[in-house]
Amino acid sequence: MSLKSHEINLDITPITETFGAIVSGVKLSNQMSQDELNQIKSYWNRYQILLFRDQDLSKEDIIGFSRELGDLEIHIRNEWLNDEHPEILQISNINVDGKPIGALSDGEVGWHYDQIYLKRPALGSLLCSVKIPPEGGCTYFADMTTAYERLPLDLKTVIDGRLGIQSYENFNNLYSTKTDENQTTLTQKITQPLVRTHPVTGRRALYLCPGMTVGISGIPDDESGAILQQLFDWCLQDDFVYKHNWRLGDALLWDNACTMHRREPFDSVHERLMFRTTILPQAERAVPF
Repeated sequence: MSLKSHEINLDITPITETFGAIVSGVKLSNQMSQDELNQIKSYWNRYQILLFRDQDLSKEDIIGFSRELGDLEIHIRNEWLNDEHPEILQISNINVDGKPIGALSDGEVGWHYDQIYLKRPALGSLLCSVKIPPEGGCTYFADMTTAYERLPLDLKTVIDGRLGIQSYENFNNLYSTKTDENQTTLTQKITQPLVRTHPVTGRRALYLCPGMTVGISGIPDDESGAILQQLFDWCLQDDFVYKHNWRLGDALLWDNACTMHRREPFDSVHERLMFRTTILPQAERAVPF
């Protein structure tokens, strides 16, 4: 069902029963009023994923809109940043002069949270399609808020107050990606709460992922591995997952405090180019984990 905003001319169409919505009636390239921005932020907090179709965005438009939502991070993978606009990380399988211009190429990319391995983890990500293959390359999202809310009580008790050990090195090893000395120094193993309190809404969500969560602090490896596998199996049930089929002109904004994602592979003969910004919590609005 499409829900009409009476304050401004936005249409909201929920994608699943628990999260995700298509926002119509707005061009992200246009100058927005504060009321429009506030309404989009409100929808983002409510639905966790917002899809804006049929956008025609310059790099400046992508950065400008993203900056309205929070501080922007310059990704540590500087080799894949846009030359003119380092706020944009390029996701691509395109090679120029024998070198990749972007991250993650064309293979399977398993479930992960962006920047879960940093002390100031991302609040959101905006991903915009520039060039897409005719099939494949879909992105899947998991609703980690609902997964936590419906988690059996015994598992909630086990992870209450526990910290997950996060390893960017583990993610890179899975996909044969190397980091230089500086990048390695900046991404040492850290711990994050297994249940993250959203810095804006205060809602709680599972904060762990198969790609980077390698253990639970204070619990032996074999035991923590079994607990993590139970949690992964739980949160990847169909009821908690949305599959996004990309179209040109899609701009997809997701809440990185409470949704994890993966990408399916696509045929390497086709080129794919996506522009991504990484949004950090605004310090004055943030609440502790």
